[in-house]
Amino acid sequence: MKVCTVQQMRAMDQSAIAHYGIPELVLMENAGLAAYRVLADRWGLPAGRTLICCGAGNNGGDGFVVARKILSDGGHPLVLLLGDPSRYRGAARTNFEMLTRLEAEVIEYKDPDQALSLIASADRIVDGIFGTGLSKPVRGHYAEVIAAINAAGKPVLSLDIPSGINGDSGQVMGVAVQADATVAFGLPKVGNLLYPGAHHGGVCYVTHISFPPALTQAPELAIAVNQPPPLPGRNPAGHKGSFGDVLFIAGAAGYYGAPYLAAMSFLKAGGGYSRLAAPASVVPVIAAQGSEIVFHPQAETAAGSLAYSNKAELLARIGQIDMLVMGPGLSLDDETARLVGELATSADVPLLLDGDALTMLSRSPGTLAKRRAPTVLTPHLGEMSRLTGATVDNLLSEPIGRLQAAAREFQAIIVLKGAASMIGFPDGRVFINRSGCDAMATAGAGDVLTGAIAAMYGLGLPIEDAVCKGVFVHGLAGELAAGALGADGVTAGQIMDFLPGAVMKDRQAAQDPEYMTYWKTRVV
Repeated sequence: MKVCTVQQMRAMDQSAIAHYGIPELVLMENAGLAAYRVLADRWGLPAGRTLICCGAGNNGGDGFVVARKILSDGGHPLVLLLGDPSRYRGAARTNFEMLTRLEAEVIEYKDPDQALSLIASADRIVDGIFGTGLSKPVRGHYAEVIAAINAAGKPVLSLDIPSGINGDSGQVMGVAVQADATVAFGLPKVGNLLYPGAHHGGVCYVTHISFPPALTQAPELAIAVNQPPPLPGRNPAGHKGSFGDVLFIAGAAGYYGAPYLAAMSFLKAGGGYSRLAAPASVVPVIAAQGSEIVFHPQAETAAGSLAYSNKAELLARIGQIDMLVMGPGLSLDDETARLVGELATSADVPLLLDGDALTMLSRSPGTLAKRRAPTVLTPHLGEMSRLTGATVDNLLSEPIGRLQAAAREFQAIIVLKGAASMIGFPDGRVFINRSGCDAMATAGAGDVLTGAIAAMYGLGLPIEDAVCKGVFVHGLAGELAAGALGADGVTAGQIMDFLPGAVMKDRQAAQDPEYMTYWKTRVV
Protein backbone atom coordinates (compact mmCIF):
# COMPACT_ATOMS: atom_id res chain seq x y z
CA MET A 1 0.00 0.00 0.00
CA LYS A 2 1.22 3.48 -0.90
CA VAL A 3 1.76 6.14 1.76
CA CYS A 4 1.66 9.88 1.10
CA THR A 5 2.79 13.18 2.51
CA VAL A 6 0.33 15.90 3.45
CA GLN A 7 1.14 17.85 0.30
CA GLN A 8 0.63 14.78 -1.89
CA MET A 9 -2.77 14.15 -0.33
CA ARG A 10 -3.82 17.73 -1.03
CA ALA A 11 -2.79 17.26 -4.65
CA MET A 12 -4.77 13.99 -4.82
CA ASP A 13 -7.84 15.75 -3.44
CA GLN A 14 -7.56 18.47 -6.06
CA SER A 15 -7.00 15.96 -8.85
CA ALA A 16 -10.02 13.90 -7.78
CA ILE A 17 -12.19 17.00 -7.85
CA ALA A 18 -10.81 18.82 -10.90
CA HIS A 19 -9.67 15.97 -13.16
CA TYR A 20 -12.01 13.10 -12.24
CA GLY A 21 -15.04 15.23 -11.41
CA ILE A 22 -15.59 13.72 -7.96
CA PRO A 23 -17.24 16.45 -5.87
CA GLU A 24 -15.64 17.37 -2.56
CA LEU A 25 -18.98 16.60 -0.95
CA VAL A 26 -18.74 12.97 -2.17
CA LEU A 27 -15.19 12.61 -0.85
CA MET A 28 -16.25 13.89 2.56
CA GLU A 29 -19.34 11.69 2.60
CA ASN A 30 -17.28 8.59 1.84
CA ALA A 31 -14.77 9.49 4.54
CA GLY A 32 -17.48 9.91 7.16
CA LEU A 33 -19.32 6.73 6.16
CA ALA A 34 -16.13 4.67 6.41
CA ALA A 35 -15.46 6.10 9.86
CA TYR A 36 -19.01 5.24 10.89
CA ARG A 37 -18.50 1.63 9.77
CA VAL A 38 -15.43 1.35 11.97
CA LEU A 39 -17.35 2.81 14.92
CA ALA A 40 -20.21 0.38 14.39
CA ASP A 41 -17.95 -2.65 13.98
CA ARG A 42 -15.78 -1.86 16.98
CA TRP A 43 -18.21 -0.36 19.48
CA GLY A 44 -21.71 -1.47 18.55
CA LEU A 45 -23.38 1.67 17.23
CA PRO A 46 -25.99 3.07 17.32
CA ALA A 47 -26.27 2.17 21.02
CA GLY A 48 -24.88 4.63 23.53
CA ARG A 49 -23.84 8.26 23.24
CA THR A 50 -21.12 9.40 20.85
CA LEU A 51 -19.36 12.72 21.40
CA ILE A 52 -17.92 14.12 18.16
CA CYS A 53 -15.33 16.86 18.73
CA CYS A 54 -15.06 19.00 15.61
CA GLY A 55 -12.59 21.66 14.64
CA ALA A 56 -13.23 24.45 12.15
CA GLY A 57 -11.80 22.74 9.05
CA ASN A 58 -12.60 19.78 6.84
CA ASN A 59 -11.76 17.35 9.63
CA GLY A 60 -14.75 18.78 11.46
CA GLY A 61 -16.79 18.32 8.27
CA ASP A 62 -15.91 14.61 8.29
CA GLY A 63 -17.19 14.53 11.86
CA PHE A 64 -20.51 16.05 10.79
CA VAL A 65 -21.02 13.19 8.32
CA VAL A 66 -20.36 10.67 11.12
CA ALA A 67 -22.87 12.46 13.35
CA ARG A 68 -25.51 12.52 10.62
CA LYS A 69 -25.09 8.79 9.97
CA ILE A 70 -25.35 7.97 13.68
CA LEU A 71 -28.51 10.07 13.90
CA SER A 72 -30.10 8.47 10.83
CA ASP A 73 -29.51 5.00 12.29
CA GLY A 74 -31.29 5.91 15.50
CA GLY A 75 -28.21 6.74 17.57
CA HIS A 76 -27.37 9.64 19.83
CA PRO A 77 -24.59 11.89 18.53
CA LEU A 78 -23.51 15.05 20.29
CA VAL A 79 -21.31 17.45 18.33
CA LEU A 80 -18.95 19.75 20.23
CA LEU A 81 -17.75 22.64 18.06
CA LEU A 82 -14.27 23.72 19.12
CA GLY A 83 -13.84 26.31 16.36
CA ASP A 84 -15.80 29.23 14.99
CA PRO A 85 -18.72 27.84 12.89
CA SER A 86 -18.51 30.82 10.54
CA ARG A 87 -15.18 29.51 9.28
CA TYR A 88 -16.66 26.41 7.65
CA ARG A 89 -16.33 26.42 3.87
CA GLY A 90 -17.29 24.17 0.97
CA ALA A 91 -18.30 20.62 1.86
CA ALA A 92 -17.73 21.20 5.58
CA ARG A 93 -20.17 24.12 5.47
CA THR A 94 -22.76 22.09 3.60
CA ASN A 95 -22.53 19.21 6.07
CA PHE A 96 -22.74 21.59 9.02
CA GLU A 97 -25.92 23.10 7.62
CA MET A 98 -27.43 19.67 6.94
CA LEU A 99 -26.72 18.60 10.49
CA THR A 100 -28.31 21.68 12.03
CA ARG A 101 -31.44 21.26 9.88
CA LEU A 102 -31.73 17.72 11.20
CA GLU A 103 -31.92 19.26 14.66
CA ALA A 104 -28.94 17.25 15.85
CA GLU A 105 -27.48 18.28 19.17
CA VAL A 106 -24.68 20.71 18.32
CA ILE A 107 -22.97 22.65 21.09
CA GLU A 108 -20.33 25.36 20.82
CA TYR A 109 -17.41 25.17 23.23
CA LYS A 110 -17.73 27.52 26.20
CA ASP A 111 -15.26 26.51 28.89
CA PRO A 112 -13.19 23.54 30.17
CA ASP A 113 -15.83 22.46 32.68
CA GLN A 114 -18.44 22.16 29.94
CA ALA A 115 -16.08 20.05 27.81
CA LEU A 116 -15.15 17.83 30.75
CA SER A 117 -18.82 17.20 31.49
CA LEU A 118 -19.59 16.27 27.89
CA ILE A 119 -16.60 13.94 27.69
CA ALA A 120 -17.52 12.28 30.97
CA SER A 121 -21.08 11.57 29.82
CA ALA A 122 -20.06 10.06 26.46
CA ASP A 123 -19.72 6.35 25.76
CA ARG A 124 -17.22 6.97 22.97
CA ILE A 125 -15.48 9.91 21.32
CA VAL A 126 -14.78 10.81 17.70
CA ASP A 127 -11.78 13.08 17.20
CA GLY A 128 -12.38 15.45 14.29
CA ILE A 129 -10.47 18.39 15.74
CA PHE A 130 -7.49 18.78 13.41
CA GLY A 131 -6.61 17.05 10.18
CA THR A 132 -3.20 16.38 8.70
CA GLY A 133 -2.42 20.02 7.95
CA LEU A 134 -1.50 20.96 11.52
CA SER A 135 1.67 23.09 11.33
CA LYS A 136 2.09 24.57 14.81
CA PRO A 137 1.85 23.28 18.39
CA VAL A 138 -1.61 22.76 19.86
CA ARG A 139 -2.46 25.38 22.45
CA GLY A 140 -5.34 26.91 24.37
CA HIS A 141 -8.70 25.21 24.70
CA TYR A 142 -7.77 22.71 21.97
CA ALA A 143 -4.94 21.41 24.12
CA GLU A 144 -7.22 21.32 27.17
CA VAL A 145 -9.86 19.28 25.35
CA ILE A 146 -7.30 16.84 23.94
CA ALA A 147 -5.83 16.34 27.42
CA ALA A 148 -9.34 15.72 28.79
CA ILE A 149 -10.09 13.16 26.06
CA ASN A 150 -6.88 11.31 26.87
CA ALA A 151 -7.64 11.32 30.61
CA ALA A 152 -11.22 10.09 30.20
CA GLY A 153 -10.39 6.50 29.29
CA LYS A 154 -13.20 6.35 26.73
CA PRO A 155 -12.90 4.59 23.34
CA VAL A 156 -11.64 7.10 20.78
CA LEU A 157 -11.71 7.07 16.97
CA SER A 158 -9.60 9.67 15.17
CA LEU A 159 -10.52 10.92 11.71
CA ASP A 160 -7.59 10.80 9.25
CA ILE A 161 -4.90 11.27 11.94
CA PRO A 162 -4.95 11.81 15.70
CA SER A 163 -5.31 15.52 16.37
CA GLY A 164 -1.96 16.97 17.37
CA ILE A 165 0.17 14.60 15.25
CA ASN A 166 2.29 16.03 12.45
CA GLY A 167 1.16 14.40 9.21
CA ASP A 168 4.65 14.27 7.69
CA SER A 169 6.75 13.17 10.66
CA GLY A 170 4.50 11.50 13.23
CA GLN A 171 5.79 13.86 15.91
CA VAL A 172 3.51 15.24 18.65
CA MET A 173 2.79 18.94 18.21
CA GLY A 174 2.59 19.79 21.89
CA VAL A 175 -0.21 17.39 22.80
CA ALA A 176 -2.05 14.77 20.73
CA VAL A 177 -5.13 12.59 21.00
CA GLN A 178 -4.47 9.00 22.07
CA ALA A 179 -6.89 7.03 19.89
CA ASP A 180 -7.87 3.38 19.88
CA ALA A 181 -8.28 3.47 16.10
CA THR A 182 -7.81 5.87 13.23
CA VAL A 183 -9.41 5.92 9.79
CA ALA A 184 -6.96 7.44 7.30
CA PHE A 185 -8.66 9.00 4.28
CA GLY A 186 -7.38 8.35 0.76
CA LEU A 187 -4.09 6.82 1.87
CA PRO A 188 -2.23 6.61 5.16
CA LYS A 189 -0.02 9.63 5.73
CA VAL A 190 3.56 9.30 6.86
CA GLY A 191 2.53 10.54 10.29
CA ASN A 192 0.00 7.71 10.63
CA LEU A 193 2.79 5.13 10.45
CA LEU A 194 5.83 6.71 12.10
CA TYR A 195 6.13 6.87 15.86
CA PRO A 196 4.89 8.35 18.06
CA GLY A 197 2.05 9.03 15.62
CA ALA A 198 1.47 5.32 14.99
CA HIS A 199 1.09 4.70 18.72
CA HIS A 200 -1.34 7.59 19.11
CA GLY A 201 -3.42 6.29 16.22
CA GLY A 202 -4.05 2.78 17.52
CA VAL A 203 -5.34 0.38 14.85
CA CYS A 204 -4.93 1.93 11.40
CA TYR A 205 -7.81 1.68 8.94
CA VAL A 206 -7.66 3.13 5.43
CA THR A 207 -10.49 4.15 3.11
CA HIS A 208 -9.81 5.29 -0.44
CA ILE A 209 -12.94 7.56 -0.37
CA SER A 210 -13.53 6.68 -4.06
CA PHE A 211 -10.10 7.83 -5.28
CA PRO A 212 -9.30 5.85 -8.44
CA PRO A 213 -6.25 3.53 -8.48
CA ALA A 214 -4.55 6.02 -10.81
CA LEU A 215 -4.25 8.25 -7.74
CA THR A 216 -3.71 5.77 -4.91
CA GLN A 217 -1.20 3.67 -6.86
CA ALA A 218 0.52 6.46 -8.80
CA PRO A 219 4.19 5.73 -9.52
CA GLU A 220 5.25 9.16 -8.27
CA LEU A 221 4.13 8.16 -4.77
CA ALA A 222 7.54 6.93 -3.67
CA ILE A 223 6.59 5.97 -0.09
CA ALA A 224 4.83 2.69 0.74
CA VAL A 225 4.21 0.18 3.49
CA ASN A 226 6.95 -2.45 3.56
CA GLN A 227 5.28 -5.44 1.87
CA PRO A 228 8.10 -7.53 0.35
CA PRO A 229 7.28 -10.41 -2.00
CA PRO A 230 7.06 -14.00 -0.75
CA LEU A 231 10.23 -15.98 -0.17
CA PRO A 232 11.20 -18.46 -2.87
CA GLY A 233 10.49 -22.08 -2.02
CA ARG A 234 13.37 -24.00 -0.48
CA ASN A 235 15.22 -26.38 -2.78
CA PRO A 236 14.49 -29.87 -1.39
CA ALA A 237 17.79 -31.10 -2.81
CA GLY A 238 19.77 -28.05 -1.64
CA HIS A 239 22.93 -28.06 0.46
CA LYS A 240 24.26 -25.40 2.82
CA GLY A 241 25.75 -23.43 -0.03
CA SER A 242 22.35 -23.33 -1.74
CA PHE A 243 21.01 -21.02 0.95
CA GLY A 244 23.74 -18.42 1.02
CA ASP A 245 27.43 -18.26 1.88
CA VAL A 246 28.04 -15.09 3.90
CA LEU A 247 31.19 -13.75 5.52
CA PHE A 248 30.86 -11.67 8.68
CA ILE A 249 33.86 -9.50 9.51
CA ALA A 250 33.16 -8.59 13.10
CA GLY A 251 34.30 -8.69 16.70
CA ALA A 252 37.08 -7.32 18.87
CA ALA A 253 38.40 -7.83 22.39
CA GLY A 254 35.48 -7.37 24.75
CA TYR A 255 32.91 -7.46 21.93
CA TYR A 256 31.60 -11.02 21.74
CA GLY A 257 27.82 -10.68 21.57
CA ALA A 258 27.46 -8.63 18.39
CA PRO A 259 29.44 -10.92 16.06
CA TYR A 260 27.78 -14.00 17.53
CA LEU A 261 24.26 -12.60 17.16
CA ALA A 262 24.82 -11.48 13.58
CA ALA A 263 26.43 -14.71 12.35
CA MET A 264 24.04 -17.00 14.23
CA SER A 265 20.92 -15.02 13.22
CA PHE A 266 21.84 -15.65 9.61
CA LEU A 267 21.52 -19.38 10.29
CA LYS A 268 18.38 -19.02 12.43
CA ALA A 269 16.61 -17.11 9.67
CA GLY A 270 17.33 -19.77 7.07
CA GLY A 271 20.83 -18.99 5.80
CA GLY A 272 23.12 -21.87 4.89
CA TYR A 273 26.82 -21.11 5.46
CA SER A 274 27.81 -18.56 8.10
CA ARG A 275 31.49 -17.59 8.22
CA LEU A 276 32.92 -15.30 10.89
CA ALA A 277 36.29 -13.59 10.54
CA ALA A 278 37.18 -12.28 14.00
CA PRO A 279 40.35 -11.63 16.00
CA ALA A 280 41.93 -14.95 17.00
CA SER A 281 41.59 -14.27 20.71
CA VAL A 282 37.85 -13.64 20.34
CA VAL A 283 37.02 -16.79 18.40
CA PRO A 284 37.08 -19.35 21.26
CA VAL A 285 34.59 -17.32 23.29
CA ILE A 286 32.13 -17.02 20.40
CA ALA A 287 32.67 -20.63 19.32
CA ALA A 288 31.52 -21.80 22.75
CA GLN A 289 28.11 -20.28 21.97
CA GLY A 290 27.84 -20.84 18.24
CA SER A 291 29.55 -24.04 17.15
CA GLU A 292 27.55 -24.04 13.90
CA ILE A 293 29.44 -20.96 12.69
CA VAL A 294 32.56 -21.48 10.55
CA PHE A 295 35.38 -19.40 12.05
CA HIS A 296 38.31 -17.70 10.35
CA PRO A 297 40.63 -16.48 13.14
CA GLN A 298 42.45 -13.28 12.20
CA ALA A 299 45.60 -11.47 13.25
CA GLU A 300 44.87 -8.70 15.69
CA THR A 301 46.22 -5.38 16.91
CA ALA A 302 47.66 -4.87 20.37
CA ALA A 303 44.22 -3.69 21.45
CA GLY A 304 42.58 -6.90 20.22
CA SER A 305 40.98 -5.53 17.03
CA LEU A 306 41.34 -6.80 13.47
CA ALA A 307 44.78 -6.01 12.04
CA TYR A 308 45.28 -4.43 8.60
CA SER A 309 47.58 -7.33 7.70
CA ASN A 310 44.49 -9.51 7.22
CA LYS A 311 43.51 -7.66 4.05
CA ALA A 312 44.90 -10.07 1.44
CA GLU A 313 43.42 -13.15 3.11
CA LEU A 314 40.05 -11.51 3.56
CA LEU A 315 39.92 -10.32 -0.03
CA ALA A 316 40.59 -13.87 -1.17
CA ARG A 317 37.69 -15.14 0.94
CA ILE A 318 35.41 -12.37 -0.27
CA GLY A 319 35.90 -13.64 -3.80
CA GLN A 320 34.30 -16.95 -2.82
CA ILE A 321 31.18 -15.78 -0.98
CA ASP A 322 27.71 -14.44 -1.84
CA MET A 323 27.59 -11.49 0.55
CA LEU A 324 29.84 -9.59 2.95
CA VAL A 325 28.80 -8.14 6.33
CA MET A 326 31.09 -5.83 8.29
CA GLY A 327 30.68 -3.97 11.52
CA PRO A 328 29.14 -5.77 14.49
CA GLY A 329 31.45 -5.32 17.49
CA LEU A 330 34.51 -4.28 15.40
CA SER A 331 35.56 -1.44 17.75
CA LEU A 332 36.80 1.87 16.36
CA ASP A 333 40.50 0.99 16.13
CA ASP A 334 42.26 3.13 13.48
CA GLU A 335 43.97 0.15 11.89
CA THR A 336 40.70 -1.76 11.69
CA ALA A 337 39.01 1.30 10.20
CA ARG A 338 41.60 1.41 7.42
CA LEU A 339 41.02 -2.29 6.73
CA VAL A 340 37.24 -1.87 6.62
CA GLY A 341 37.43 1.12 4.28
CA GLU A 342 39.65 -0.67 1.77
CA LEU A 343 37.63 -3.88 1.89
CA ALA A 344 34.44 -1.90 1.33
CA THR A 345 35.75 -0.35 -1.89
CA SER A 346 37.35 -3.60 -3.14
CA ALA A 347 34.58 -6.10 -2.41
CA ASP A 348 32.59 -6.92 -5.54
CA VAL A 349 29.70 -8.60 -3.72
CA PRO A 350 26.71 -7.12 -1.88
CA LEU A 351 27.94 -5.46 1.30
CA LEU A 352 26.05 -4.77 4.52
CA LEU A 353 27.60 -2.30 6.96
CA ASP A 354 26.38 -2.06 10.53
CA GLY A 355 27.50 -0.77 13.90
CA ASP A 356 31.13 0.28 14.17
CA ALA A 357 31.67 0.04 10.40
CA LEU A 358 29.11 2.81 9.94
CA THR A 359 30.94 5.04 12.39
CA MET A 360 34.24 4.31 10.67
CA LEU A 361 32.91 5.13 7.23
CA SER A 362 31.14 8.28 8.42
CA ARG A 363 34.64 9.79 8.44
CA SER A 364 34.94 9.23 4.68
CA PRO A 365 31.39 8.70 3.31
CA GLY A 366 32.54 9.14 -0.29
CA THR A 367 34.00 5.64 -0.05
CA LEU A 368 30.55 4.10 -0.48
CA ALA A 369 29.65 5.84 -3.73
CA LYS A 370 32.69 4.23 -5.41
CA ARG A 371 31.33 0.73 -4.96
CA ARG A 372 30.04 -1.22 -7.96
CA ALA A 373 28.10 -3.89 -6.05
CA PRO A 374 25.03 -3.10 -3.90
CA THR A 375 25.59 -1.53 -0.49
CA VAL A 376 23.27 -1.78 2.51
CA LEU A 377 23.59 0.46 5.59
CA THR A 378 21.66 -0.22 8.80
CA PRO A 379 22.08 2.85 11.06
CA HIS A 380 20.10 3.81 14.11
CA LEU A 381 19.35 7.51 14.59
CA GLY A 382 22.70 8.28 16.23
CA GLU A 383 24.65 6.56 13.46
CA MET A 384 22.50 8.25 10.83
CA SER A 385 23.32 11.59 12.43
CA ARG A 386 27.03 10.85 12.16
CA LEU A 387 26.69 9.69 8.56
CA THR A 388 24.71 12.70 7.38
CA GLY A 389 25.76 15.49 9.71
CA ALA A 390 22.09 16.16 10.54
CA THR A 391 21.05 16.37 14.16
CA VAL A 392 18.74 13.74 15.58
CA ASP A 393 16.03 16.39 15.94
CA ASN A 394 16.38 17.28 12.26
CA LEU A 395 16.12 13.62 11.31
CA LEU A 396 12.95 13.24 13.38
CA SER A 397 11.32 16.38 11.97
CA GLU A 398 12.02 15.48 8.32
CA PRO A 399 12.53 11.71 8.33
CA ILE A 400 11.53 10.83 4.77
CA GLY A 401 13.40 13.63 3.03
CA ARG A 402 16.58 13.08 5.04
CA LEU A 403 16.51 9.36 4.34
CA GLN A 404 15.95 9.88 0.62
CA ALA A 405 18.81 12.37 0.43
CA ALA A 406 21.22 10.06 2.26
CA ALA A 407 20.37 7.01 0.14
CA ARG A 408 20.93 9.08 -2.98
CA GLU A 409 24.22 10.55 -1.71
CA PHE A 410 25.70 7.22 -0.62
CA GLN A 411 24.13 5.23 -3.48
CA ALA A 412 23.09 2.69 -0.87
CA ILE A 413 20.02 1.00 0.52
CA ILE A 414 19.61 2.47 4.01
CA VAL A 415 17.63 0.87 6.80
CA LEU A 416 16.99 3.63 9.34
CA LYS A 417 16.26 1.57 12.42
CA GLY A 418 13.63 2.65 14.90
CA ALA A 419 10.17 1.87 16.23
CA ALA A 420 8.99 2.02 12.62
CA SER A 421 12.11 1.26 10.61
CA MET A 422 12.32 2.84 7.17
CA ILE A 423 14.11 1.46 4.12
CA GLY A 424 15.36 4.06 1.66
CA PHE A 425 16.66 3.46 -1.87
CA PRO A 426 18.86 5.63 -4.09
CA ASP A 427 15.98 6.17 -6.53
CA GLY A 428 13.88 7.85 -3.81
CA ARG A 429 11.64 4.95 -2.80
CA VAL A 430 10.98 4.55 0.91
CA PHE A 431 9.26 1.63 2.64
CA ILE A 432 7.89 2.00 6.16
CA ASN A 433 8.01 -1.22 8.16
CA ARG A 434 4.99 -2.20 10.24
CA SER A 435 6.27 -5.22 12.15
CA GLY A 436 8.03 -5.06 15.50
CA CYS A 437 7.32 -3.81 19.00
CA ASP A 438 8.92 -2.03 21.94
CA ALA A 439 10.30 -5.31 23.30
CA MET A 440 12.97 -4.97 20.62
CA ALA A 441 14.49 -1.89 22.23
CA THR A 442 17.35 -3.97 23.59
CA ALA A 443 21.08 -4.23 23.00
CA GLY A 444 21.98 -6.50 20.10
CA ALA A 445 18.65 -6.37 18.28
CA GLY A 446 20.33 -4.59 15.38
CA ASP A 447 22.88 -7.39 15.07
CA VAL A 448 20.02 -9.87 14.74
CA LEU A 449 18.60 -7.70 11.96
CA THR A 450 21.94 -7.83 10.14
CA GLY A 451 21.87 -11.62 10.09
CA ALA A 452 18.22 -11.73 9.06
CA ILE A 453 18.80 -9.49 6.04
CA ALA A 454 21.77 -11.60 4.93
CA ALA A 455 19.64 -14.75 5.29
CA MET A 456 16.88 -13.40 3.07
CA TYR A 457 19.47 -12.78 0.36
CA GLY A 458 20.84 -16.28 0.89
CA LEU A 459 17.34 -17.70 0.49
CA GLY A 460 17.17 -16.29 -3.01
CA LEU A 461 15.56 -12.85 -2.90
CA PRO A 462 17.15 -10.02 -4.88
CA ILE A 463 19.09 -7.71 -2.58
CA GLU A 464 16.41 -4.97 -2.48
CA ASP A 465 13.66 -7.43 -1.58
CA ALA A 466 16.00 -9.23 0.82
CA VAL A 467 16.53 -6.04 2.80
CA CYS A 468 12.79 -5.38 3.00
CA LYS A 469 12.01 -8.98 3.93
CA GLY A 470 14.78 -9.11 6.53
CA VAL A 471 13.48 -5.98 8.23
CA PHE A 472 9.95 -7.37 8.28
CA VAL A 473 10.88 -10.85 9.51
CA HIS A 474 13.12 -9.37 12.21
CA GLY A 475 10.22 -7.27 13.50
CA LEU A 476 7.90 -10.25 13.39
CA ALA A 477 10.38 -12.30 15.44
CA GLY A 478 10.32 -9.54 18.04
CA GLU A 479 6.54 -9.65 18.17
CA LEU A 480 6.56 -13.42 18.60
CA ALA A 481 9.14 -13.18 21.38
CA ALA A 482 7.11 -10.52 23.18
CA GLY A 483 3.93 -12.57 22.75
CA ALA A 484 5.55 -15.62 24.30
CA LEU A 485 7.68 -13.96 26.98
CA GLY A 486 6.20 -10.53 27.60
CA ALA A 487 7.69 -7.27 26.40
CA ASP A 488 9.83 -6.65 29.46
CA GLY A 489 13.20 -8.31 29.45
CA VAL A 490 13.24 -9.78 25.93
CA THR A 491 16.87 -10.08 24.84
CA ALA A 492 18.39 -10.01 21.38
CA GLY A 493 19.18 -13.71 21.70
CA GLN A 494 15.52 -14.45 22.33
CA ILE A 495 14.49 -12.41 19.28
CA MET A 496 17.00 -14.50 17.33
CA ASP A 497 15.49 -17.71 18.67
CA PHE A 498 12.10 -16.70 17.26
CA LEU A 499 13.46 -16.12 13.75
CA PRO A 500 12.57 -19.64 12.51
CA GLY A 501 8.98 -19.16 13.64
CA ALA A 502 8.85 -15.72 12.06
CA VAL A 503 10.05 -17.07 8.71
CA MET A 504 7.50 -19.88 8.91
CA LYS A 505 4.70 -17.42 9.68
CA ASP A 506 5.82 -15.18 6.84
CA ARG A 507 5.69 -18.08 4.39
CA GLN A 508 2.21 -18.98 5.57
CA ALA A 509 1.02 -15.36 5.34
CA ALA A 510 1.72 -15.26 1.62
CA GLN A 511 -1.36 -17.48 1.25
CA ASP A 512 -3.47 -15.53 3.78
CA PRO A 513 -6.60 -13.90 2.30
CA GLU A 514 -6.39 -11.31 5.11
CA TYR A 515 -3.08 -10.14 3.69
CA MET A 516 -3.59 -6.48 4.56
CA THR A 517 -4.34 -7.14 8.22
CA TYR A 518 -1.06 -9.01 8.39
CA TRP A 519 0.65 -5.71 7.55
CA LYS A 520 -1.33 -3.95 10.29
CA THR A 521 -3.35 -1.86 7.85
CA ARG A 522 -7.06 -2.55 7.35
CA VAL A 523 -8.94 -1.29 4.30
CA VAL A 524 -12.57 -0.18 4.82
